[in-house]
Amino acid sequence: MPEQKYNPREIELKWQERWDKDSLYRTVDNDPRPKWYALTMFPYTSGDLHIGHWYAMAPSDTQARYKRMQGYNVLYPMGFDSFGLPAENAAIKRGIHPQKWTMDNIERMRKQVKSMGPMHDWSREIITCLPEYYRWNQWFFLQFYKKGIAYRTKAPVNWCPSCQTVLANEQVLSDGTCERCGTTVTHKELAQWFFKTTKYAEELLNFEGVEWPERIKTMQRNWIGRSDGVEASFGLDVPGVTEKEVRVFTTRVDTIFGVTFLVIAPEHPLVAKVTTKERTAKVQEYVEKARRSTDIERLATGREKTGVFTGAYVTNNFTNDRVPLFVADYVLPGYGTGAVMGVPAHDQRDFDFSKKYGLPIKAVIAPPEGLPKAMTEAYEDDGIMVNSGQFNGLSNTASKDAVAKFAEERRIGKRTVTYRLRDWLVSRQRYWGTPIPMIYCAKCGIVPVPESDLPIELPYDAQFKPTGESPLAYHEGFVNTTCPTCHGKARRETDTMDTFVDSSWYQFRYSSHDYQKAPFDPAKAAQWCPISQYTGGAEHANMHLLYARFFTKAARDLGLITFGEPFKRLFNQGIILGEDHEKMSKSRGNVVNPDEFVDVMGADAVRTFLMFVGPWDHGGSWSSEGLNGISRWLNRVWDLCIRDTSRLPESAPSGENSLLRITHKTIKRVTEDLDKFRFNTMVAAMMEMTNAMGRAWEDKSADRATWKKAIEALVLMLAPSTPHFAEELWEATGHGYSVHNQKWPTWDENLVIDKQITLVIQVNGKVRDRLEVPANVSEDEAKSMALASDKVMSHTKDLQVKTIVYVPGRLINIVVVG
Repeated sequence: MPEQKYNPREIELKWQERWDKDSLYRTVDNDPRPKWYALTMFPYTSGDLHIGHWYAMAPSDTQARYKRMQGYNVLYPMGFDSFGLPAENAAIKRGIHPQKWTMDNIERMRKQVKSMGPMHDWSREIITCLPEYYRWNQWFFLQFYKKGIAYRTKAPVNWCPSCQTVLANEQVLSDGTCERCGTTVTHKELAQWFFKTTKYAEELLNFEGVEWPERIKTMQRNWIGRSDGVEASFGLDVPGVTEKEVRVFTTRVDTIFGVTFLVIAPEHPLVAKVTTKERTAKVQEYVEKARRSTDIERLATGREKTGVFTGAYVTNNFTNDRVPLFVADYVLPGYGTGAVMGVPAHDQRDFDFSKKYGLPIKAVIAPPEGLPKAMTEAYEDDGIMVNSGQFNGLSNTASKDAVAKFAEERRIGKRTVTYRLRDWLVSRQRYWGTPIPMIYCAKCGIVPVPESDLPIELPYDAQFKPTGESPLAYHEGFVNTTCPTCHGKARRETDTMDTFVDSSWYQFRYSSHDYQKAPFDPAKAAQWCPISQYTGGAEHANMHLLYARFFTKAARDLGLITFGEPFKRLFNQGIILGEDHEKMSKSRGNVVNPDEFVDVMGADAVRTFLMFVGPWDHGGSWSSEGLNGISRWLNRVWDLCIRDTSRLPESAPSGENSLLRITHKTIKRVTEDLDKFRFNTMVAAMMEMTNAMGRAWEDKSADRATWKKAIEALVLMLAPSTPHFAEELWEATGHGYSVHNQKWPTWDENLVIDKQITLVIQVNGKVRDRLEVPANVSEDEAKSMALASDKVMSHTKDLQVKTIVYVPGRLINIVVVG
């Protein structure tokens, strides 16, 4: 066996070229093996692959390789998410075209991904900014339009003054800033295109049949925000106003008899209609101020609730009381009906509002001891209904259904469900995105582009600097077109689609990346999808992951697929921090460039360190010292594997701690760890095995055959995480190409079951002895052996044994008293 040194860069380049030449990882659709579709979220073309990309990709590649060795036909593709604001803004800053900037980045990033040595099938690569991909975004848009899922309407929207574009609700951070640039988001009223995600709100709450982290499911359920309640009607009678009611959604219909005012959102269409002449100036001033506030600001906890009286009144149809109608910014137009009822006696927010504006407070729920004569705060607990007509004396919780039934019988309300989820606003007033395939004709109105005309391509020569209106609006060659219906002059839609459209269905395109008749071949999608295992960051819970679920359900309803969930299993990795234990950022100067470490220590060392640093779902901190430690370990493994086995005996005793048993125990541990994404303990198990091998070599306790089997098992277990290293060692130890075509090792259950265990013996919590006992020792036998120990007896002599605590297989604690 050669005594060569381990040279990671030489080895890695050698095997990457060989794998590529042999198309080792090209996935064949008609392979008879069971299929496994592994996918990690594709990278955005930001310019360079940083260590965070490696942290997301290397462990997922390890798991995909493991499944391949288990006998699966694994599809593990890669592509690039390449439309969107970051690319456009970067191109503007550098004075180059977004397409050139993006494609140059892809070229560089592709090489960087390949340097990792992943088993991607590059023949299926997807680049979302190319017309052959985004034509199918446009195709989906047209199908959604036909089904009423895509629609255009004028609505108040989130506007980023810096990015000069509209943002979906999901793209506004909790502090009211743009998720891309950090600028405070304001509001504008614009005609925009939406996808009707709310059509699937109820179905999106159901995660039956998928194995997702509970945290992600909870985040999505909270975002969708189902509320069960009653939509109640309040009478409206204002001269000249055709509307005769204001409808309010409430989950507390039991308090409706206590309504003393009604509030509508500043954006509500009734504001301008019902406001009296003498109140107009104050109301307009208030509305304008509200428009400059974000939803986050308007709903902030602890913020003083403000409003303005319109001069109009509505009638509480449950009591016939006449109550004032206010405008207040804490009511949002998109939630419920855009109107809420004020019950100051039983809601502290309403109580404060009522005190501020001198409104009456009417209690309708009382505690058992009764309400005080003068209320100093709202009573928000359950109790007995009072001042509530026929419901007086009843429990408010038990009466909710009765009050709802009463409303329905009198036709002044109905039971209903509402959701916090809003329809997905997909219009963007920027250049670098998929053109929306719609045409505006003065005669025919809104006309969809014929499918035969797709793709509608982005003109390369557009002026793409942001102005607040889409750059395409200034490109006459793009804008001016012919109406497909009447053949008269018409104008194209100039907004582009939200880039999240690109990533909402890309997983299906990989199954048939070059299919020309539809976004994907339904037969191939049925063969491979839904995805067996998806990995990526938890920060995508309410955007990408939610949108992908919506798109899948819509695609099912279009007849393209038969299932309703895109990803069977989901695993979210944590975040890799800088060496200073802080989140990596250019401003902190702690960003790690993996290329420089790969050039010196090799990709396999970087991969292994990232998996060893801590539990994958928790994340960890980068450590150059830790990477050095991994590099030293790999060199020790190399040294163990190429040793001359003639120095070992031909036979050796097989005791409890023999190398054979340690090998089988390690195979079991590594297998179970890989199944559960426990990469850190997987590496630790192999480290422990190599330590045991070192001891076995020194004391000659392993024979040649056992040593050879241990080396073979170790290299096979290393193959998923250190693919180049394992391939070289597999060849160096006399095996045929390729280690990645080998079967995953199995263990003998008889060899992993311990025959002897070590029991720790404590007296009053202090360790006094350790006993080697049979693994199947009974509790009574263990206690007897512990009490008979000379070391234990010296601490229990002349003392009374009060109790004996037995932890099976681990310890005995004898509690004694004087």
